[in-house]
Amino acid sequence: MLFCGIDLHSNNSFIVVSDDTDKVLYSRRLPNNLGEICTALSPYKAQLSGVVVESTYNWYWLVDGLMDAGYTMHLANTTAIKQYDGLKHRGDESDARHLAHILRLGLLPEGHIMPKAERAIRDLARKRMQLVQQRTTQIVSIETCMAQQTGARISGNSVKQLTETDIDAMPIGSVEALGMKANLAVMQALQIQIDCIEKTLAKHCRRQAGYRLLNSVSGIGPVLAAVILLETGNIERFDDVGNYASYCRCVGSVHLSNGKKKGEGNTKNGNRYLAWAYVEAANFAIRYSEEARRFYQRKKAKRNSIVAIKAVAHKLARACFHMLRTGEQFSVERCFT
Repeated sequence: MLFCGIDLHSNNSFIVVSDDTDKVLYSRRLPNNLGEICTALSPYKAQLSGVVVESTYNWYWLVDGLMDAGYTMHLANTTAIKQYDGLKHRGDESDARHLAHILRLGLLPEGHIMPKAERAIRDLARKRMQLVQQRTTQIVSIETCMAQQTGARISGNSVKQLTETDIDAMPIGSVEALGMKANLAVMQALQIQIDCIEKTLAKHCRRQAGYRLLNSVSGIGPVLAAVILLETGNIERFDDVGNYASYCRCVGSVHLSNGKKKGEGNTKNGNRYLAWAYVEAANFAIRYSEEARRFYQRKKAKRNSIVAIKAVAHKLARACFHMLRTGEQFSVERCFT
């Protein structure tokens, strides 16, 4: 059997094919051209056990293309791969060779390759988050300008209702008004795109039973339900609730030796979008659910507000895992007891 490791970069890929004794049979840097890469691998295709690609920002085209060409693909979780620190020399070839080596040993920490169609709608939800952040920048800029020029404060919701006529009526100069109108125009354009994306997400997600279940959870509304559903993907890929909570960054990370703390692990290992979604849900839950608020207050009294809100997020993540796995309805009493 043969094994292939690909060290993927922005404009080229280093490809190594090795056998079951780690003898390198092919080693070359190629441009990021799917046709050339397929041609290079074709002599080894029949014997290739698998091809490993690093989960860099631009892996979609390569993994999808090679899968369509009939190769067995593996996505390497780069944050979990660590080479020997004593190496005097490391480069692209050694990185690709190491990927093939750990695939042969069965030690490859793998990332999830979400199906292309599901990945597209998931990335649309991420695009919505990006646009919302940009909209918030425009809102804050308008609030700041009003505070500077008039000393008045205005809420974010009030900013969303502003018109150019409202700005013209403000006691500010024409130059300042022009700047605020620019912010307003950008904010309104972003809002149109956000509304369009939200309609598409709702249309896609509402057909799924998991979406309806998630909407019943304290603190989770249509947007958060869509994010959680799309980022989670197939719940069966998680062996147990602890793995899912860890993936959502809802658990602590610490290294202990002889009962003493020796440092922390990779606290950012996991899905940052799910981490955000569950913290957002926790903040809403403690506002609108009495059971969640009591649980939060107990945790806050023992530690602090940050740890307490993460504890609520952890509870919600565990509840969502069991709901998606079993199809059970949400029970606030079971969640926060």
